[in-house]
Amino acid sequence: MHANLATRLADPTRGVYFVGTTPPRAEVAEMDMQVIADKLLDRLIAIDYDGLVVYDIQDESSRTDTPRPFPFKATYDSLAYSKVLSDKSGLPTITYKSVSARSKSEFNQWLEQAWVEYGIQNIVLVGSPSSSGTINLPLKEAYKTLSEHQRSFNLGGVTIAERHHKKGDEHIRLNQKSVDGCNFFISQAVYNADATIDLLQQYSALCKQNGEKPKRIILTFTPCGSEKTLDFMHWLGISTPSAVKTRILNAQDSLAESISVCEENLQQILNYCMDLDIPLGLNIESLTNRKEEIDASIKLFKLLKATLDLNLAKKSLSQ
Repeated sequence: MHANLATRLADPTRGVYFVGTTPPRAEVAEMDMQVIADKLLDRLIAIDYDGLVVYDIQDESSRTDTPRPFPFKATYDSLAYSKVLSDKSGLPTITYKSVSARSKSEFNQWLEQAWVEYGIQNIVLVGSPSSSGTINLPLKEAYKTLSEHQRSFNLGGVTIAERHHKKGDEHIRLNQKSVDGCNFFISQAVYNADATIDLLQQYSALCKQNGEKPKRIILTFTPCGSEKTLDFMHWLGISTPSAVKTRILNAQDSLAESISVCEENLQQILNYCMDLDIPLGLNIESLTNRKEEIDASIKLFKLLKATLDLNLAKKSLSQ
């Protein structure tokens, strides 16, 4: 399974398609975690996806002074939920892990446990949400620890186009993370197509200059049906241009409108970036557990997968 996902991610001729999810809240009984997993997978029966991305939810209040729109609640360890989903679906999972709170030896222990007890082999490591607060293990150090570990994990990294918009160096970070062992990247949710296009163009140019092949970039999209979800997106650092916010909130059906916005954004990214030879993929998530937004994320998945598949098919015809 691991080789299969690594091979798929490395095949530039096809898209890869994931569904993003968060582990259930820690107060939920173990039995209920199984039920929640079944419910999610039942909803996904109608779609053709390659696997699931399981986030590691942290209390990110150190990152911003703004109060969190939805209260933070501790969740099950991402490892435990990844294993449940993988066992039930028969599909691989990509498991996020926040590394800053652990010591090097604790992180090594976690890696061994992930591999041996949980059968987890595809991971994305996440650094501290802010530079303030205690950082026991910086991300760079975690990458080094992982490279010295006896197990060969398939490692992915996070990419944030918004950071590129502000600092202009995200393509250099991608390149450095590739050197540090990342084989693929998953973006933060895209609502600003321009920032993503700019990042992909500069990353492609840097890879050309270095004579390297770009790594796979999996673009995350999420529906948004309310002002509260928009506030949460803003709190998470997802940049939503004010014209887009107004368009979504003024629409008769905000959720349907947000799906249209996501489709337009993806098409615009493909118009500018399809010829850059960066293998792309999609990760569709629902940021809330509201039933309407979860259902909307499945519609969004179908629409965006069809969009990327069509663009890939056109590209292969022209080659």
